[in-house]
Amino acid sequence: MKKGPQILFYVMLFILFISLFRMLSTPPSEQLDYSKFKSLVASKQVKDLVVTQDMIRGVLVDQSKPFRVVRVTDDDLVKNLEAAGVNYRGEISDNWLKDFVLIWILPIIVFLLIWSFIIRRMGGAGGPGEMFMSFGKSKAKLYAESDVKVSFNDVAGVEEAKEELIEIIDFLRYPDKFTKLGGRIPKGVLLVGPPGTGKTLLAKAVAGEAKVPFFSMSGSEFVEMFVGVGASRVRDLFQQAVQKAPCIIFIDELDALGRARGTGMAGGHEEREQTLNQLLAEMDGFDARKGVIIMAATNRPEVLDPALLRAGRFDRHVLVDRPNIKDREDILKIHARGVKLSTNVDLAILAARTVGFVGADLANMVNEAALLAARKNKTEVEMTDFEAAIDRIVAGLEKKRRVMNKKEKEIVAYHECGHTLTAELLPTTDPVHRVSIVQRGIAALGYTLQLPTEDRYLMTKSELQDKLCVMLGGRVAEEIVFNEISTGAQNDLQRAADIARSMVKEFGMTERFGPLTFEKERRPLFLDVGLTGGAKEYSEETARQIDEEVKRFINDAYGKVKEMLAANQDKLRTLAAALLEKETIEGEEIRKILGLPEKKREA
Repeated sequence: MKKGPQILFYVMLFILFISLFRMLSTPPSEQLDYSKFKSLVASKQVKDLVVTQDMIRGVLVDQSKPFRVVRVTDDDLVKNLEAAGVNYRGEISDNWLKDFVLIWILPIIVFLLIWSFIIRRMGGAGGPGEMFMSFGKSKAKLYAESDVKVSFNDVAGVEEAKEELIEIIDFLRYPDKFTKLGGRIPKGVLLVGPPGTGKTLLAKAVAGEAKVPFFSMSGSEFVEMFVGVGASRVRDLFQQAVQKAPCIIFIDELDALGRARGTGMAGGHEEREQTLNQLLAEMDGFDARKGVIIMAATNRPEVLDPALLRAGRFDRHVLVDRPNIKDREDILKIHARGVKLSTNVDLAILAARTVGFVGADLANMVNEAALLAARKNKTEVEMTDFEAAIDRIVAGLEKKRRVMNKKEKEIVAYHECGHTLTAELLPTTDPVHRVSIVQRGIAALGYTLQLPTEDRYLMTKSELQDKLCVMLGGRVAEEIVFNEISTGAQNDLQRAADIARSMVKEFGMTERFGPLTFEKERRPLFLDVGLTGGAKEYSEETARQIDEEVKRFINDAYGKVKEMLAANQDKLRTLAAALLEKETIEGEEIRKILGLPEKKREA
């Protein structure tokens, strides 16, 4: 419905309601019993009457307020009225219009209003027909050139990805530069990387730099409950894009739409496959010279249909990876623009202490620090606020009201000191930044935080073995001090078993099997969601030997840690006593208590 007719409709509806109100409303009157009415007539207190088939209306002599009486069968009524000298007249009641309005018109209007409200809540354009027609329309959000405010100045930490996309921007701005030499710009650009690294932000920055319209849509928005809707939306999206060319089509979470065909059952999966077929057909028959670039983002590239990734479709893949230390510092500078920072805040130190954080994590850290500072009524955000924000993100919210008894607190202290002392004594492990027995998160009774001295991309066998030792250090410390073990090491044992099994099945780090790998299932490249079940490509005997090798790695590490901590019980008890007193100890103080030098990784 257009805006003009819509306003006219509401005006007419308002007039109709006013008319109905005036027509159906009657002056207020007092309801009398027929017997009382007869007595009033006999006493000559009634002045004027109007007699209808089912009602008598009148006015009393000494009152101006009218009254009404339900008429009953009374053959003497006229005689009584004439005897009392009452002026009366008859009236034929014709209520067909009133009944028609109340029984037909008013319910229909109410029904149409309710139906219109439901349609609008469902996203309809304004009428039942338009609602059903809109199912096949694309739900992509269109951002005009002036609406896209993001540029490359708002994106940091993805310099390689920026360089890859500059060519796309040049094509959208100066297409003749490429076409006159016979070159063909890539039809599709696929941004792949872990969640939170800025893939969507980077796509918006490309549109902002190129000053072109930007169509944004999630992959899940193509598929509906109705058959054929997804394919219709794909066609409509490309038709709109051609009309707005040059422009960018951006499909977020492409794996929701582009998952490999043939992997699901019928029903919803079948509809998704038909939508994917339409997308493939549109991209295959699409002329890139029209100035429409298709961009998509996903963190599950391993599940995409191979037909999507071939040359001529998404033929350029841009990795948006986790930022390194320099990139993290640049990202922090962007997110800290509107934050009042204290002079003691060093973003370089914060970048070093946030290894593994992506752009979304860093933005959340800056926001959490600002909120913590505001909660304490500070005028500036200090370094301690950022430290507290990092602890909250890494370890969880501090549980101030949860109180442990003395025995449990002592066990947790020795457990965490076991991790800490093991990490400080081994040569290849990361130095301990903080150890605490303050309860955080859902089930963390304490934590030991290690920070690497540099970004790492590979790990050696000896480093993995030392990492196993650190994970087992807490349980070993409990056994040495209390001659008893607790349930606190459950997560440590699980992580240690995962590392040991990966060393055997994936990395080929055993003498028994040599350079063999038994890992067939495709792991998610960027998501830590574990492995999917699949058929084993090895015998039961080999599986038994794999279990034996995993057990050997664990037992060797356990024995090494037990020997190490038994020889350093004095350091363990000294550190635990200090931790029980202070509850949280920083890295420099830890090494001072233990009498150990600052750990430096060999070049």
